[in-house]
Amino acid sequence: MIDIKVVRDSPELVKDNLKKKFQNSKLPLVDKVLELDEKWRKLKFDEDSLRKQRNDISKKVSELKKSGKSAKKEIAEAKSIPEKITKSEAKRKKLEVEIKEIMYKIPNFIDKSVVIGKDESENVEIKKIGEAKVPKFKVLNHAEIAEKLGGVDFESARETSGNGFYYLMGDLALLHSAMLAFARDYMVEKGFSYVIPPFMIRSAVVDGVMSFEEKDNMMYKIEGEDLYLIGTSEHSMIGRFIDKTILGKNLPINLTSYSPCFRKEGGSHGLEEKGFFRVHQFEKQEMIVICSPEESSKWYDKMLGFSVDVFKKLGIPIRVLDICSGDLADLKAKSADIEAWSPRQKKYYEVGSCSNLTDAQARRLNIRIEDKGKRFFAHTLNNTVLASPRSLIAMIENNQNADGSISIPKVLQGYMNGKKKIEVK
Repeated sequence: MIDIKVVRDSPELVKDNLKKKFQNSKLPLVDKVLELDEKWRKLKFDEDSLRKQRNDISKKVSELKKSGKSAKKEIAEAKSIPEKITKSEAKRKKLEVEIKEIMYKIPNFIDKSVVIGKDESENVEIKKIGEAKVPKFKVLNHAEIAEKLGGVDFESARETSGNGFYYLMGDLALLHSAMLAFARDYMVEKGFSYVIPPFMIRSAVVDGVMSFEEKDNMMYKIEGEDLYLIGTSEHSMIGRFIDKTILGKNLPINLTSYSPCFRKEGGSHGLEEKGFFRVHQFEKQEMIVICSPEESSKWYDKMLGFSVDVFKKLGIPIRVLDICSGDLADLKAKSADIEAWSPRQKKYYEVGSCSNLTDAQARRLNIRIEDKGKRFFAHTLNNTVLASPRSLIAMIENNQNADGSISIPKVLQGYMNGKKKIEVK
C-alpha cells in the first residue's frame, strides 16, 4: 500500500505508475480515493471544530458559574455536541474502510530500474549460470524417473487426498530433505537466524502480505475460523512483526525459515499431467529481510546472489530474469525470478523469486522503525532459497544417468549418509 499523502499531493504520479504497469482500468481508483479523502478530511475538520466548541463552552460554563450567572443555555448546547461527534465519527470510519479497500488495490511504485513491459514475455534475462545440457540418451519425465527409483506413490495419494498430492519415499524423499537442509545450513552460515513459523495465519496478516487477487487465487481458508494455511512462510514471518516498532540498532532483521506451503494450484497441466510440478502442497526454505529504506536495494542484490549461489553449488543450471512492470505483483517494487534448466523440455522454468516490497507490506501491517528520534515504515524483502519439489525435479532431470539412476551432488552426500547415487529399484 502506498502513502495516501502521495495520492493527495501527486495523483498524476500514481496514475503514471498504473500506466507503466498497464493497469489503466485502475486509473479511476485514484480519483475515487481523492473524492473520498476530501469527504474524510471535512468530517475530521468538523469533529475537531465540535470538540473545540465543546471545550470553549465548558470554559464559558465554568466562568458563568463562578460569576453566579445562569449557564442553562450553554449546558444544553454542550449536551448536543457529543451526539454530533459520534455521528460524524461513524461516517468517517465508514469512509476509512472504503478508502483502505481502494488503496489496497493501487499497486506499489515500481523501482526506477524495472523494465517497462506488458507481461512475462517481456521479462529480461540478466544472466545464465551453469551449462544447459541435453544428454544423448532419452531424458525421462521426472515422474517416470521417480517411479523407477521407487520414490513416489501417486495412486495412493489420489485415494487419500486427490490430484495435486503425492507420497515421496525412500532415497528420493531423503534427497528432497537433503536439498532443504543444505539450503537451511547455507543461509545460517550467511548469518540468517533459522525459524520454523506457524503454518496458519489470521486474515489481518493475509491482507497485509498480499493483494486480494493473490489471496483469492492462492490461499486455503480454514472453515469456521479466522485462519488461512500459508502459501509461503514469508507470510507468517513478516506477519510476526505486525503493529511492532523496531529499533534502528536492531536492523537488519535477517531470517530464514522452513515450512510446508499450501496453494490452490491445479495438478494437471499438459506435459506435467503426471508428476509434482504443480501441486497443492510443497516445502520451502525461505529468507526475509526487514531493513531501513536506505538498505533495501543493497539487500535485494545480496539475497538474489545467495539463491544463485545455492543453485550453483547444487550444480543445477539456471538463469535469472528481471521481471518487467506488467508482470510485477502489485506489492512488489522490484522482482527477479530464478529459472532452472529442464533437459527434457529443453527450456527453463521458475523455481524461485526474489522481491523488494519497499514499504508496501509494512504500511499494511504497521511495521515501523524508530531511529534517532524518527519513526518511519520499514522495508521488507523476501526470497526463495529453495523450494521442493520444483528444485527436486531439476535435480532429478539434470543428474539423470542413462540407466535411470540419479547422481547425488557432492554437497548433498553428507546429508545422505555418504550415498553417491540413487539406483533404479
